Amino acid sequence: MARDRNDGNRKRRGRGRGAAAITRALSLMAFLPVASRAPLYGRLILALALDERTPASRKAMLLGAVGYLLVGRDIVPDEVPIIGGLDDLVVVVVAVDLFLEGLPRELIDEKLDELGIDRLAFEQDVAQIRRLTPGPVRRTIRRVPQLIGTAGDSLHRSGLGPRVRAWITREDPIA
Repeated sequence: MARDRNDGNRKRRGRGRGAAAITRALSLMAFLPVASRAPLYGRLILALALDERTPASRKAMLLGAVGYLLVGRDIVPDEVPIIGGLDDLVVVVVAVDLFLEGLPRELIDEKLDELGIDRLAFEQDVAQIRRLTPGPVRRTIRRVPQLIGTAGDSLHRSGLGPRVRAWITREDPIA
């Protein structure tokens, strides 16, 4: 009798997992239109990053995200199925979102027009990504540009920048 109840519980839990998997798959399908526009958005991000009106702290944040991807040291190792690649995606999505959030609206509009990107589709895609990004992650990462700017200002005021640069580029004689 106890065995029958346990089998019934397992069947119900299995259906719950299946429904959750279907729900996740359907929510990921909502990203297909965004994914199809990824090359266009990549050109937008590059154009914005190369523009001199883009704050250095925002450019540094993008470079940090690229560095995270290139270094190969992940929060979750890539060998872990599904979740292993998800941390890379989260880093990129959050970095790009916060990069865009810190730019003047006029600059973004100018680049959208130059590249022929539909402004309404862009706004909808950004809103959808923001809805699916966890709030605590966004709040924590939102502080990064300010921290980068503060660290850069402190380094500049201390006068250590030129000394560190000279130390790094110094060529010692080979013994």
